[in-house]
Amino acid sequence: MEKVLVFGHKNPDTDTICSAIAYAELKNKIGQNAEPIRLGEVSGETQYALDYFKKEAPRLVEKVAGEASGVILVDHNERQQSADDIDSVRVLEVIDHHRIANFETSDPLYYRAEPVGCTATILNKLYKENGVAIAKETAGLMLSAIISDSLLFKSPTCTQEDIDAAKELAEIAGVDANTYGLDMLKAGADLSDKSVEQLISLDAKEFQMGSSKVEIAQVNAVDTNDVLVHKADIEAALSSVVSEKGLDLFLFVVTDILTNDSVAVAIGNETSKVEQAFNVTLDNNQATLKGVVSRKKQIVPVLTEAFTK
Repeated sequence: MEKVLVFGHKNPDTDTICSAIAYAELKNKIGQNAEPIRLGEVSGETQYALDYFKKEAPRLVEKVAGEASGVILVDHNERQQSADDIDSVRVLEVIDHHRIANFETSDPLYYRAEPVGCTATILNKLYKENGVAIAKETAGLMLSAIISDSLLFKSPTCTQEDIDAAKELAEIAGVDANTYGLDMLKAGADLSDKSVEQLISLDAKEFQMGSSKVEIAQVNAVDTNDVLVHKADIEAALSSVVSEKGLDLFLFVVTDILTNDSVAVAIGNETSKVEQAFNVTLDNNQATLKGVVSRKKQIVPVLTEAFTK
């Protein structure tokens, strides 16, 4: 049986890594040959979850076409966020919770997209639909994904379905979701050992907004000043990426996990779109975004609207 690769987006976050592991495990349990892989480095938050539940990170793969002819995408669908050679393989399935953009296939496929806060919430349903019990360690990873994407159930992307799934998964994993979740988020918010280049690429995604290329990176912190003390170096690094990739805008967002506010640093020719979208004034390329924690629901939609008006 030919192997299928299961993977999420570049610059993988906890949902991307954990959902790839969980879905590949489900596929194997129902008789298919699937392997989870990753398209980038593992974050500190994700590594905390992997260590806690004693699971290995998927192996790093840069090109997928040489390894399999068919792939399954989790936690993304946009081509610029996927493997560089995604056009050279057949996308068999997509399990996602994001907008659908810049995506088409030559063959029919199984596409599961739901307006929930996390891919792992959908996977919890798929396990049930296939009559497969979730292993304790896998349940822990799926719980970690939901906690990460929902910022411990505080994000506006979080739905009742996410909360219910997290409760079920926490019971299987044998942990208290709130206690474990806060420890995991704090581990991810410890950025003291990260270089500026790592900070702006840890969780960065590129988007096509109208005719413009926009990259949005987000990091969580216990105190945003711990990150912004390096603002001059961050701006220089952002400018370098803008030039290298031909971006119209690079928006770097630092989210305070305790106050649920964010500080944004904007670089590029279209920084005025940030002011327009969020009704703020950039001061030295920086603005506070009150109550903004979700890139998917609170940043991408309003920025896209600003670029397409």
